[in-house]
Order: sequence, then structure tokens, then C-alpha cells
Amino acid sequence: MTDRPKSFHVSAEVHAYLVQHGTPPDEIQRALIEETQKLGGISIMQIAPEQGAFMTLLARAIGTRYALEVGTFTGYSALCIARGLPDTGRLICCDVSEEWTAIARRYWEKAGVSEKIDLRIAPALDTLRALPEQPQLDFAFIDADKPGYIAYYEEILKRLRPGGLILVDNVLWLGRVVDASANDEQTLAIRDFNNHVARDSRVECVMLPVSDGLTLLRKR
Repeated sequence: MTDRPKSFHVSAEVHAYLVQHGTPPDEIQRALIEETQKLGGISIMQIAPEQGAFMTLLARAIGTRYALEVGTFTGYSALCIARGLPDTGRLICCDVSEEWTAIARRYWEKAGVSEKIDLRIAPALDTLRALPEQPQLDFAFIDADKPGYIAYYEEILKRLRPGGLILVDNVLWLGRVVDASANDEQTLAIRDFNNHVARDSRVECVMLPVSDGLTLLRKR
């Protein structure tokens, strides 16, 4: 049997339609998107608005109280996750850039979520390994250096409760994962990660064609 693909490349028109028919970014989120775009080409690291709305919904749906993010950039994804947490919820953000996260801090303050967020400026593996090695996390998001993905995943999984979720961004890598001629370090790392989680019996794994590819992993 040959499976026929039902997912498709999203045109500008279809993308506009899906954004219009979902929960839209609010004024603060739109301002953060616009400020990030002024950074130039690096702004591509910001997640798509519909992805952020999806993350808010997921975090809220599973009753997330303790979340973690690897790769914060200017803070849009953290803002979305934090909005899915209760007032007593906590989100640890791992990043190494004081410059980009300074933008994040301003918008978290404007959005009223800064009290939920614990930003740690240090190599992510150092932050992760300093956390108690017990199942405490409900929700995690990985969107950082691609060669580090497997290591981040393994450290997070040790600390994720059964039924908890890990979301991983850029798993389709602009389609380069299926391009046999693409053998750069980033692409190879993404392929290795995708293969690693696809055969990991500790989790349920679904890869979705959302933005640049989003993998959802649920710990068994």
C-alpha cells in the first residue's frame, strides 16, 4: 500500500487563511514579531504565530505547571508557553544571549508573564544537568542549536513526568532532511535526532508539517 500525502505546502494565501481562522496574536505579540523582524535575517529563528498559539493551547490542555524551553531568542515562544500556565506555573528558559533575551524580558513584562519565567543565561546542558533528576517537567520545547538536540532531549526526558510533552522545532529543516545532497552539520544533526526519537520506545512520536516541522513527543 502506498500512502498518499494529505499535508501540503502552505501557500501565502492558505497561511493567511489559517491565521485568520485561529486565535490571532494580540497587540503585544504583534509588537514583538515586528521588533524581531527588524533584526534582519536572524529573525527567521522566531516561531510562527500559529505555532505559538498551538503551544499555548497544548500547555493549557495538559495542565502544565512546570515547563522548560531550550532556545529562547527574543521570547515569543516563551511568552506563548507562559500564557498556557496557571498563575503559580513556572517556565525555565535556557539561552546564551543577553542581547536577544533583553528584548524577551521587555515583552514578558508587558504581557504580565515575567513572574512565571526563570531565564538562565548559560549553556543549556549546564542548566539541564543542574536540575533534579526526577520526573517534574510537564512540558518542554526545544528550538536551539541542532547538534545539541539529542543531548537536550535525553536530559529533558529524564525529568519529564509520564504523559508529559516535548515539542521540537525545525525537524523538517526546510526540506533538507530528504535532500540526499544536503550533508552539512545542521542537516545531519536533524536527521540523527529524527531517527533517534522515531525508534525510541519510551515515547509516542508524531511529526507534523507545522511551520518548519514540529515533532510532538509524549512520554509513556
